[in-house]
Amino acid sequence: MEVIDVIKEASRRVYENVKDLAGTDDAAGDFGRGAGGDISRNIDVTAEKTVLDYLREINFECIVLGEECGRVELSDKPKGFIIMDAIDGSANAVRGVPFFCCSLAFAKEDKLSSITDGVVIDLTNGNMYWASKGKGAFLNENKIKVHGEEPVYRIVGVNASGADANLLEKLQPIFEKHNHIRHLGANALEMALFARGLMDVFIDLRKKIRIQDIAAGYLIVKEAGGLLLDENLKPLDSDLSYKTRLSFVAASNQKMLDEIMSQMK
Repeated sequence: MEVIDVIKEASRRVYENVKDLAGTDDAAGDFGRGAGGDISRNIDVTAEKTVLDYLREINFECIVLGEECGRVELSDKPKGFIIMDAIDGSANAVRGVPFFCCSLAFAKEDKLSSITDGVVIDLTNGNMYWASKGKGAFLNENKIKVHGEEPVYRIVGVNASGADANLLEKLQPIFEKHNHIRHLGANALEMALFARGLMDVFIDLRKKIRIQDIAAGYLIVKEAGGLLLDENLKPLDSDLSYKTRLSFVAASNQKMLDEIMSQMK
């Protein structure tokens, strides 16, 4: 079985196990703080257990880096790393806001740039965004790409949740210009929408994002033809450490990137 088929099947199982849980009283609960630092909810734990159980069932030799469970070594001779945010958008999922997903990626080495396969499944409807390195990006069975033309409406995703005053001041001109600003509460799914051509730029400059949040989206964006850069506008890369926190800018093309970045203070 190919790696992409493994993480697709794991994603489908998560969807089946949580689709009726979101928005109910049983979705919440407090299981303490997970490895990523956030409070683990019942829906998070259920989704992670689904993935781990499946990987054990098929004896997939890997090291899992989970948002809640931390580092789980499923073999002493691993093929690589499964980078897992089993529920991205936990606040949405618990409250029943229909925008949350499962993000799974596979990396051969301890580097973001070594990711070879990624899946983001929309847990509200089962739509699956996926990519394998060098083979393009897909929504279900249809190939997707970033928006390549001048948009009728310029849609800019900006994650400013928890941003400090200095960053908000830097971003303020973007809000004032003729941009339509969006932030929906699940970075991985927003990156997938960007890769599908539904946003023109997506910005997160808070230096807070974890590897688990963007690992699958990283590959999907790149395979869809998008630019993915760090805060210094260099190609985005990092290790896979839990301590690592990133900023990034995704843009559909250089012209769009230059136009948006020129608006910032």
